[in-house]
Amino acid sequence: MADKFAIITGASSGIGAELAKLAAADGYDLLVVADTPFADASAGLASLGVAVDTLEVDLSTIHGVDQLLDRADGRQVDVLCANAGHGLGHAFLDQQLSDWRHVIDTNITGTIYLLHKVLGQMVARDSGKILVTGSIAGFIPGSFNAVYNGTKAFIDNFTEALRNELKDHKGVTLTTLMPGVTDTEFFDRAGLGADTAVGADDNKADPAKVAKDGWDALLAGKGHIVSGFSNKLQVAAAGLVPQSILAEQHRKMAEPGSAQ
Repeated sequence: MADKFAIITGASSGIGAELAKLAAADGYDLLVVADTPFADASAGLASLGVAVDTLEVDLSTIHGVDQLLDRADGRQVDVLCANAGHGLGHAFLDQQLSDWRHVIDTNITGTIYLLHKVLGQMVARDSGKILVTGSIAGFIPGSFNAVYNGTKAFIDNFTEALRNELKDHKGVTLTTLMPGVTDTEFFDRAGLGADTAVGADDNKADPAKVAKDGWDALLAGKGHIVSGFSNKLQVAAAGLVPQSILAEQHRKMAEPGSAQ
């Protein structure tokens, strides 16, 4: 057993799986959590001399987050990577209540409940690091992915405010990772597959590179990191371009049939 412990959510694939590799390489025992099955999350991780525990649970529910906390079994959480998140493509009025509610509850309710529980312990001892996966989508009105973009706007804004509240706790850091379009299962799961321009894009970012940007920023105690130069430009432009234009640009990426 290592002398330091990390929890990583959304860790069955994509950015979360890459964060788990980085944490294991740095000597953290791991609790990796997702709402989809793990093929073999310990492969290549336990061999690094750390303990790896996996948990498949629905993090959109308070009960699911409580199950995660119970699995940690009272162990001090040195690092939390709150990476779990869902998207939901297609027009809002075509979506089912259960589907868009699950996105909101995963991306917002479950995330901030987990933060509330873990941060409280970190602040009490004035020690700990948290990485929250936001998105540059939070700066863009997300036509045909409107609920997701709205949740990421909340996360980007919420973590910025929370950092200010925590500024007197020098031993605790909160970092927001804001990636752009990344080559993960996100788009297929969100219904933004090959018939959308964003789903068909062959130039998505490498999740390993995004995770490394986030991990390095976490260890350095940075407030936030936008992964990728072109994404930094998009964030900068979002403060200048009218919201209606940004919404139309997003429509051209995410509307079904836009791949044509």
